Amino acid sequence: QVQLVESGGGLVQAGGSLRLSCGDSGRTFSRYAMGWFRQVPGKEREFIARIKWSVGSTNYADSVKGRFTISKDNAKNTVYLQMNSLKPEDTAVYYCAAQSRPSTGSFNPSRDFDSWGQGTQVTVSS
Repeated sequence: QVQLVESGGGLVQAGGSLRLSCGDSGRTFSRYAMGWFRQVPGKEREFIARIKWSVGSTNYADSVKGRFTISKDNAKNTVYLQMNSLKPEDTAVYYCAAQSRPSTGSFNPSRDFDSWGQGTQVTVSS
């Protein structure tokens, strides 16, 4: 496992934007894809988006499609989550995750990520 560190969370009004960043500890590690999840207390962690590191193809949850964009900077080993048109229901702790190997079969966000960050709080006020 590697140490992932998120930043960029905070308090924003509904309709506003935030950009989250996720870097690593500097150790070289196998990185097939990077993703973002979020979790609200009392609920299961929810998959948000994934980007494949080499080809840049993306997957999104329907709840954020068209509002959130995942991107990467290979040179900086950093993945970003641009969040626009934020809603109060987007309030959660957001986690960065790394997928070190290709999925076995279809992509399964509940199974395929093997390293996690500590999370960053995003609060959207109405």
